[in-house]
Amino acid sequence: MYVMARGYRPYMAAATEPMSRDQRLVLAIAVLASFVSFLDGTIVTVALPAIMRELGGGLATQQWVVDAYLVTLGALILVAGSLSDVYGRLRILRVGVIGFGVASIAIAAAPTPVILIVARAVQGIAGALLVPSSLALITSNFRGREQARAIGIWTAMTTGAMVAGPLVGGLFVDFLSWRFAFLINVAPIAAVLVLLVVLGHEDVRRKGTTIDWLGAVLCTLGLGGPVYALIEQPNLGWGHPAIYLSLALGLLALAGFLARQRVAAQPMMPLSLFGVRNFWTGNVATAFIYGALSLGGFILGVYLQQGAGLKATLAGLASLPSTIIMILFSSRVGALSGRYGPRLFMTAGPIIMGAGTLLLLTVSKNFSYWWQVLPYVLVFGVGITLTVSPLTSAILGSIESERSGIASAVNNAVSRVAGLLVIAMLATIIGGRLDLAGFHRGAIVTAAMMLVGGLVSFAGIRNHLVEAGQDEPSTGSTVEP
Repeated sequence: MYVMARGYRPYMAAATEPMSRDQRLVLAIAVLASFVSFLDGTIVTVALPAIMRELGGGLATQQWVVDAYLVTLGALILVAGSLSDVYGRLRILRVGVIGFGVASIAIAAAPTPVILIVARAVQGIAGALLVPSSLALITSNFRGREQARAIGIWTAMTTGAMVAGPLVGGLFVDFLSWRFAFLINVAPIAAVLVLLVVLGHEDVRRKGTTIDWLGAVLCTLGLGGPVYALIEQPNLGWGHPAIYLSLALGLLALAGFLARQRVAAQPMMPLSLFGVRNFWTGNVATAFIYGALSLGGFILGVYLQQGAGLKATLAGLASLPSTIIMILFSSRVGALSGRYGPRLFMTAGPIIMGAGTLLLLTVSKNFSYWWQVLPYVLVFGVGITLTVSPLTSAILGSIESERSGIASAVNNAVSRVAGLLVIAMLATIIGGRLDLAGFHRGAIVTAAMMLVGGLVSFAGIRNHLVEAGQDEPSTGSTVEP
């Protein structure tokens, strides 16, 4: 018989108990609140060519439409944990969904690229309040094997956004306008607000909690400076003052942010979290895997329209089989990960995704979805299903429940910043143009990043099982089963 090391959720637990009414409501709220963020991300990719045709701008504008959201999201997602402690988790979640809805309306009405990009940045601020709060609700209301199962359900259900986003977004782009695609967030936002009332829980606030505003400013500048330099460098050149100064100041701000986290009384990103092996290893794997997911999703969604000449609806449907695979089996994989530990899944999943991505090298000027893209989609679907739920469980399960909120925020920040940086480096990765050669280069880099993510997981992740009756090791220690 096995039990978990102190501070960790048990993988081998009693049979899963039926969810209570409050647990079902919490899970529904967590799913819907995260859904709007995932939905928006998939809509943007399929809508980018139409946005460029109507509002103008080239590759740099497309990059900014994606990265303006990710800069504010990645920087402020760390503040969300402190805001939840000070003002209450449910209140912050409520503010987030309302803000996200208002920003979505502004995006739909944007008359110029600049206003669109600003609205996307505001949407990122609201989005920063959603996903960490949602996962924190799960980790604070579920334990052990039930938690792994709940995260698996959360993964499967939120992945429904990967079906609805490209499909509905593509239909709007082709038959109405890309603007209407951003208004489909209204329904899940309204549902979250209603369910919060039905749940009727009072917010729990932590007395004495403060918000590290200086850290937030340093983090935002530290991300924004390098991203501006990477996106605008192909237009202005490395010798332009705006490029090298923004890069230098951004790197200094990042260094200042890390220094601030060492001395702040209540840091946004407690560096002590990285003393836990599964936490820091899982976040390194997250950086490579989610960076690859962002890069692969961008190049495929845009190339299928601009290179292969598909309509937005067909481009949105291209990845549907992999999404269906994930929806059908994520919950099961989450339960298996809870039983056997995440290491095998986190190793095999990214490697399978990387191998599948290399199949995109068969894409040629004589384009065929069935023979050149579908094989990748199917293999990729198996790989991502094996990866996402175990990765989330491994990272959040390595930290005691009292710090689950900040652990979730850090992990989400890592995934968003990884996507932010690879999209900022897109011109360098693809060689300046997303033609067939650029598409192939992007696929190779995506596959390489997936492979590294799998190898990092194999080398660093531990299942943290110890035999019952033995002395439990301290938090962060590892004992192989």
